[in-house]
Amino acid sequence: MSHSIWVVGGSRSGKTARLVEQFCSWVQGDNNGKELFYTKKKEQKTGKQLPKVLDLRQTEPGLLLLAANDDNRRELGDRIVTATLGKYPVRAKTPLGFFQDEVILFWPLLIQSLQLRAQFPVRLRPETEQELATKLWRSQLDEETLRRAGVNEYRLVRRILDLLQLAAYSGINCDQITQILASGLGENAINLEPEFLGSLLLDWRNWCLDRGLLTYGIITELYSQHLLTNHNYQQHLVKRYQALLADDVDDYPGVARQLFELLLEQGTVGAFSYNPDGAVRLGLGADPDYLEGLARHCQVESLIGPPPDSLAIRLATPMVELAIEPLVMLNLPETVQSIQTTSRAQLLRQTAEVIVNAIKSGQVEPEEVAVIAPGLDAIARYTLIEILNKQNIPVEALNDQRPLISSPVIRALLTILALVYPGLGRLVDRDAVAEMLVVLSRRRKALDNSPEQGTQNSAIHTEIDPVRAGLIADYCFEPHPDRPNLLSVTTFERWDRIGYAATTAYSEILQWLEKQRSQQKQRLIPSPISLLYLAIQDFLCKDSNPPYDELAALRELLETAQHYWEINTRLQQTNSQLSSLSTPEATIAEFIQLLRRGTITANPYPLRPIGTARKAVTLATIFQYRSSRRIHRWHFWLDAGSPLWAKGGAATLFGAPLFLQERLGVPWTAEDDQLAQEQRLQRILADLLSRVTEKVYLCHSDLAVSGQEQIGPLLPLVNACVSVISEAAVT
Repeated sequence: MSHSIWVVGGSRSGKTARLVEQFCSWVQGDNNGKELFYTKKKEQKTGKQLPKVLDLRQTEPGLLLLAANDDNRRELGDRIVTATLGKYPVRAKTPLGFFQDEVILFWPLLIQSLQLRAQFPVRLRPETEQELATKLWRSQLDEETLRRAGVNEYRLVRRILDLLQLAAYSGINCDQITQILASGLGENAINLEPEFLGSLLLDWRNWCLDRGLLTYGIITELYSQHLLTNHNYQQHLVKRYQALLADDVDDYPGVARQLFELLLEQGTVGAFSYNPDGAVRLGLGADPDYLEGLARHCQVESLIGPPPDSLAIRLATPMVELAIEPLVMLNLPETVQSIQTTSRAQLLRQTAEVIVNAIKSGQVEPEEVAVIAPGLDAIARYTLIEILNKQNIPVEALNDQRPLISSPVIRALLTILALVYPGLGRLVDRDAVAEMLVVLSRRRKALDNSPEQGTQNSAIHTEIDPVRAGLIADYCFEPHPDRPNLLSVTTFERWDRIGYAATTAYSEILQWLEKQRSQQKQRLIPSPISLLYLAIQDFLCKDSNPPYDELAALRELLETAQHYWEINTRLQQTNSQLSSLSTPEATIAEFIQLLRRGTITANPYPLRPIGTARKAVTLATIFQYRSSRRIHRWHFWLDAGSPLWAKGGAATLFGAPLFLQERLGVPWTAEDDQLAQEQRLQRILADLLSRVTEKVYLCHSDLAVSGQEQIGPLLPLVNACVSVISEAAVT
């Protein structure tokens, strides 16, 4: 009989708590069981099998702890450490993070088996992967190819790269992608030959391996195809881990099952949790049905459904039935209400006002409210944040992945690069200079003291306001393709209009720029990254630390720049044919243009502020909210009439169904798509209702942003509940 357990339950049914409890029983059980574990004996005097007991010391094999994403990994690791008082060594990873660590750790073994060049591997971030793949394939992705594909170059390159990642996650070798696409696509959606797509991916993979560059897809393929099948690696792996805990395996890629089965068959004890209503990452490489097959290796424990304080017990089944079968006659209880307007602009204002009134009246706290939408455009995000912030209600946008260039601070730092380094004059204009002057002249000004709390209130004060910055840029900025320059403020005949404070601040900026140019000519600045650090230190962090969101953007910029120059160094070492990266000025120009194209870079580490959670209203997409596993008293489901509630949208990669183990290479039909949408909607409703305890507002506007009528799958729910705000109330 297996000691491993397989815990099945819905959202908030206690699966994670059961894993923590199981781990504690392993390490704090009867010591008489230790001999049983190491000798693998199953016979005792009583004839009964004793419970498994682990000996987790520094000299013994450890515990491998896996979670679906990085936030869940930190939380689960913290719960384990808290429950055991930090006595036991625990290694917490995401599946992809574990694969990456193993590939880098056993890189010499891969060099030997694959005959690779002996060099330390460097991982490509997604934005750099996109940039380099585009350059490698540009000669083959001509205008005719793009016309046939029906998408622009950026989207086509991303789709092709996603195919490699999906194949690797399902345990498929890159060489087999052509065969799967040929059998599964048929009249494919991008009108390109599978052989052509397969050849592009093979060229890309070989090009990366030759230079020691690793993407998530290449890392996963190397691990599943070359490490996990290597006898020497298998021996090392089994010796390192005597226990395995994996939470929410329904969000793991299919290749994770191969790893788990290898460990379980070699005597490692495991504990797994599985949520039938989960599968948040289905369409992004997760294969929940294939992972569910692990249950045959374990003792299955089924936990009772949703927690008693959730709405799922009363509403999940009827709401799903009404959404899928709109002809069902049903009136929803008062716990589900609607906000209905004609236009979306009205909807955003009314939704924000309902939240403000509820918080001001004391019905609910800001941290107990979540606004969830199938997709959050910039207009909705800005409107809600602006209205709530004006009422002193903070808003936390979950995993808000906006392009770096959207931050004024980042744009100012890029302008500094263009002014200090030669040959970048075409990348800077008067507007950019004016914005830079405003950002760099910010000062934190003390307002008053609070003796009771021992704190000092302060506010941001700008020495050079936008009007004066515009005047300075108009009269003192000297454009030049090689050496753009900022002249003295006296160049402006009426410079007295600028004022003393602005003139002083401008003179300080001018002196700083001249000093950096002089040092750059003398080659005293090691790299552009050093210049960015210096600018942040001398201007942005001079008086005090910036707000958290701005600090996160600065960290993100520095991490992205560090990575970009690291990759550039590697390409130069390997005699890359990418000539545009051969000179420092060209590299800086490429970097600035990369960010200005709106590339979304990876979030900085850590992703969340240290300390207690913010007392703020949560704003998130469905995917972000479900991934975070949060709970709130009130939910506001924005754009309830949108058809995107049943569609994967950005959370579904092109060709994802073709790489599920149960249907490898099987064509995806309209019937399959309809069934998948119904199942996705059912999972979303069951999951969200398990994460709300008191009230749900369905926020619906008759017209979408585009002006089209919204007739999505949740519209019957909107019509079946009480409307607290309708068009009559608005008018």
